[in-house]
Amino acid sequence: MTHIKTKTYAGIPEENAKLETSKIVLIPVPYDGTSTWQKGADKGPEAFLDASANMEHYDIETDSEVYQQGVFLADAVTENSSPEAMVEAVHQATKRYIKKNKFVTVFGGEHSISIGTIRAFNEMFDDLTVLHIDAHADLRESYDGSSCNHACAVYEASQTTNLIQVGIRSMDAIEKTVMDEDKTYFAHEMAVDDSWMDSAIDQMTDNVFITFDLDALDPSIMPSTGTPEPGGLLYYETLEFLKQVFQEKNVVGFDIAELCPNKNDKSSDFLAAKLYYKMLSYKFQDENIEDGFESNFNDSTNSGNKKTKFDTEDDY
Repeated sequence: MTHIKTKTYAGIPEENAKLETSKIVLIPVPYDGTSTWQKGADKGPEAFLDASANMEHYDIETDSEVYQQGVFLADAVTENSSPEAMVEAVHQATKRYIKKNKFVTVFGGEHSISIGTIRAFNEMFDDLTVLHIDAHADLRESYDGSSCNHACAVYEASQTTNLIQVGIRSMDAIEKTVMDEDKTYFAHEMAVDDSWMDSAIDQMTDNVFITFDLDALDPSIMPSTGTPEPGGLLYYETLEFLKQVFQEKNVVGFDIAELCPNKNDKSSDFLAAKLYYKMLSYKFQDENIEDGFESNFNDSTNSGNKKTKFDTEDDY
């Protein structure tokens, strides 16, 4: 069991970290139950939070301090009795905070955590695009006897949402039977054709959820991940793409997965910390701190579903 020691996200003042007044919720999921090569992604959230506490809160590019919008650090989801139980716990926690009208973000663990986050966002937002940024296709229907495996992270999304995959450079032949190649941007093509950003954005619906596997990034800048693949995205092209997505679409939330920290090299932890903060900065750069946050989640889509048992009032 991994416990999160940090009191507030990035060491921000308590008054910017209260649930009632925060626009942003961060749910850590220190889970590493299904990874098949290097273990350690369960230590990812803590390494990310440690690095975040050593980061400047001013973002130069957006000329903003997004933490002032309020970031509530939720209790970590520590359910690990089975992959299925973990996915359901993440699903419920994510949904609960979406219903509180928060901008919900999740930091993993390994990528199987995203099955739960995507399920929650897809239930709560109409016509959802899932933007999957990753080295691996993650489209296996099941792996090692479970459909809740990191190799299956977006299989469900491929069946239930508008899935767009970016950065892919490793997959099994069987995944081609599931993949929509028109909505897949392979790393070897992206390297020689910079029209991929506009093309990917053109294929998105208005509501976009981003699932970001850190192994999408090149191992020269992100070595600390369970399965580092050569030929990945570099930092500024990644930011350019994300900035455009946040400007042109309604990003409803995001998760980041697969930080597998190395105690001898903190640079990956710090990259993850900066990337998370940068994504928040892009989301809120035009929002006044005084203004309320209005999520456009749709509660009516699920009125007959027993999973809406959470009241919006509880837990304040």
